[in-house]
Amino acid sequence: MLFRRREAESWWERVRVHLWPRRSFSRSGRYVVYRLRRLSESPHAVALGFAVGAFSATTPFLGTHMMMAVLLAWIVGGSIVAAILGTFVGNPLTYPLMWYSTYEIGNLMLGGRAAKHHIDLSNGIFQSSLAKLWPILKPMSLGCIPVGLAIAVLSYLLVKPMVEAYRHRRLRELQCRSREALGAP
Repeated sequence: MLFRRREAESWWERVRVHLWPRRSFSRSGRYVVYRLRRLSESPHAVALGFAVGAFSATTPFLGTHMMMAVLLAWIVGGSIVAAILGTFVGNPLTYPLMWYSTYEIGNLMLGGRAAKHHIDLSNGIFQSSLAKLWPILKPMSLGCIPVGLAIAVLSYLLVKPMVEAYRHRRLRELQCRSREALGAP
């Protein structure tokens, strides 16, 4: 293989890099913005896809965010690549805030009757039955809808003008280059 590492990364190192980037979260964020601006779909499709991805990132069902984002982007006609990039709104820095807010809002939507549950993961989450997790997942599943819609609307309102501005700037640069090539001032 042409671009292979001299020493293969261990399984643990690959997992660590997926949870915490090598460089920084800001560099990873800049890369996502760069990729969003350069997508070839319309600004509306890119913003809609990103909003769908951000919405799916607020759900409490880890491991299904990308599949959910792709399916929803396909249904609403958004960019699938932008939807996948939108799922990166959910990361180790934002998940605690999203989970807390979805639980609290879901609890309010249920009338505030869900009792505060002590979460004990010392035995592992996969040894627990769904009956133990359901009192936590029920309010989160309900609360992720308004939180996700708010994040989706906000991300749409931020991404669409960003993509439009990039495209206008790029078009002006190309027009200036073509004028210079023709010798016009």
